[in-house]
Amino acid sequence: MRVLVVEDDPQLGIWLRDALATAFGSSDIVTTLDEGRAAIAVRTFELVVIDRGLPDGDGLALLPDLRQQKPSPATVVLTALDDPADIARALDEGADDYVAKPFEPIELVARARAVLRRLYLDRGAVVSIANLSYDIVNRAVGVDGNPIVVPRRELAILEALVRRSGRVVLRETLESAAYGFEDEIQSNAIEAHVSRLRRRLREANCKATIRPVRGLGYLLSGE
Repeated sequence: MRVLVVEDDPQLGIWLRDALATAFGSSDIVTTLDEGRAAIAVRTFELVVIDRGLPDGDGLALLPDLRQQKPSPATVVLTALDDPADIARALDEGADDYVAKPFEPIELVARARAVLRRLYLDRGAVVSIANLSYDIVNRAVGVDGNPIVVPRRELAILEALVRRSGRVVLRETLESAAYGFEDEIQSNAIEAHVSRLRRRLREANCKATIRPVRGLGYLLSGE
């Protein structure tokens, strides 16, 4: 799952990025509306956390752009404004939730998870391939109903494969899922992560398989 943080306060932005990356997966941070629009133009995000007081305008101005995406991401608005009218305006303009500053990390993560749970209620939050199951909201992996622990970047790669099971997933797509805009990626990083992921699933007696497709990427199937 990819998360975008739109926040101009450097310290808060880094804190948000790290907290949300720990909870949900890869997370990117931008500091303006223009950077936010540029980010969503080149990557798909499942969760976007937006501050209202940005240097080039109100963060709510990004909501129409997000609503045009298919599927549209979950959105949580952050602000120091706690007037009921401000809250109502954010929700009326399409935000899924609204968190007033200051807030605790546990509150933001819980609210974001609740929003994602509602969002995926109709889409199907748990995906199954053979005896492998993946809970998109809780980022939980199971084989035959038994949970297995998967490190963060391998988990991001597995999620990208699960979401596109039965189809070839390009190497570039897996890089985008596992790494942020500012991360340095070694030339063989994806191959190394996939190799460890395949071994981990094999040791858990997973019947779903990840196969390399030469020159393109990888394919996850239940066959």
